[in-house]
Amino acid sequence: MSGGGKVIVTRDIHKTYYLGDIEVKALRGVSIDIAGGEFVSIMGASGSGKSTFMNIIGCLDKPTRGQYFLDGQEVSTLSRDELADIRSRKIGFVFQSFNLLGRTSALENVELPMVYNDTPQKKRRERALAALEMVGLGGRERHLPSQLSGGQQQRVAIARAMVNDPSIILADEPTGNLDTEMGAEIMEIFVSLNSRGKTIITITHESAVAAYAVRTIVFKDGNVSEERLNDVRK
Repeated sequence: MSGGGKVIVTRDIHKTYYLGDIEVKALRGVSIDIAGGEFVSIMGASGSGKSTFMNIIGCLDKPTRGQYFLDGQEVSTLSRDELADIRSRKIGFVFQSFNLLGRTSALENVELPMVYNDTPQKKRRERALAALEMVGLGGRERHLPSQLSGGQQQRVAIARAMVNDPSIILADEPTGNLDTEMGAEIMEIFVSLNSRGKTIITITHESAVAAYAVRTIVFKDGNVSEERLNDVRK
């Protein structure tokens, strides 16, 4: 699905790290537009810059130079607190390692983002239960992560990312710890979320995962080496 105007615009984004006396140029002038409601995959080998780029568009890091606009607002110059506020309101994150609290139930894991923004307890519970239902985990809300399969744990992570109703989902290697069948089920959840208007951006090195997106952007040596439209299922 591709609706709406541009929600992510980067212009000549550079990111340089310093390891002692060594200068590492992770990004070398990246300019990308992503429209609201798009499903985009970002591919590249290790060290290509794709994860650095995700950290910048996810407001986890700032570029060394260049401009980044999110929903028309330039965020590359905002303070750490302002970036944190944008993250909590507009962006949901899904990671390869799930990042669930091991001694906390699925329901409580999903509620966690709402604790930080002072959502009342009753509303937290209602929204968390609805999010778990949406990802096919109704009835499993009391289970600990250790009582769930890897695919189910990733579903909990997706529910947690969705519970504040962000407009953008950033998924970093979301199937990396899953077998092929479970990985396909997780990607179908992203397809479903995209069909509801969510902007989905997946970071991956697997072409089979990238193929679920409508558009693939390939990184190499800190810049975009290729962009292509995918022949996705209608």
